[in-house]
Amino acid sequence: MQRLQAYKFELIATGEQQRQMRRFSGACRFVYNKALALQKENHEAGNKFIGYVAMAANLPVWKRETGFEWLKDSPSQALQHALKDLEKAYKNFFEKRADFPRFKRKGQSDSFRYPDPKQIKLDQGNGRIFLPKLGWLRYRNSREASGEVRNVTVSQSGGKWFVSIQTRREVETPLPTGGIVGIDMGIARFATFSDGTYLAPLDSFKKHQQRLKKYQRRMARKVKFSANWKKAKAKVTQVHIDIGNARKDYLHKASTTISQNHAIVCVEDLQIRNMSKSS
Repeated sequence: MQRLQAYKFELIATGEQQRQMRRFSGACRFVYNKALALQKENHEAGNKFIGYVAMAANLPVWKRETGFEWLKDSPSQALQHALKDLEKAYKNFFEKRADFPRFKRKGQSDSFRYPDPKQIKLDQGNGRIFLPKLGWLRYRNSREASGEVRNVTVSQSGGKWFVSIQTRREVETPLPTGGIVGIDMGIARFATFSDGTYLAPLDSFKKHQQRLKKYQRRMARKVKFSANWKKAKAKVTQVHIDIGNARKDYLHKASTTISQNHAIVCVEDLQIRNMSKSS
């Protein structure tokens, strides 16, 4: 069977490369928001949804518009993929898997993707990767990325840039082990199993709450947008990153343990968000 797997590494980029990545992510955000505004305007006029192919035909037009020539400096496929992300967001909304698409803000989920593996060169021996219009970038090679490179996503989090390399490889079909288990998701208990065992909630926010309050008080005393305010804000951001990383680590470990010890897992189809509001 084929396995798709992603490997995420921290980039060690030069100052110029970081500036370029900020430009590329900003261009993708601009294209996404412009297309979303066009979709809303089109809907208010009573017209049908604009598909990806028709929307992508606007890209060359936007690049020629006065004041938007800077879009030409960004990788074309990255801009096209921003439109695919918008179409996927609409599809998730139509199928009631997500809320209505919202405009993207600067500094939130800044990222862009290279979908064509032919444009990507991975040199794991020297811990570097070649990406169009960025050149060779070094990264912290913490483990080997096995398989054939399919696409690459560059993203920013907490002031650091990361590269996520998705690969594809052939693996043996795993044989199921263990029995059947049912899982009831809850609030007081994160997950209760049909055999009587349960997983307690992590509550990572509570563990970091005092540290977060301390840094927030320090930031509140600074002059907004001053150098000291930016330093204090970076501390607050890092606490939020620690909280998020703790949650991700907990979920990954819990899901891995469940999948490795059970052949069939049954989960209730519930809206956890609504349960949280009611509690």
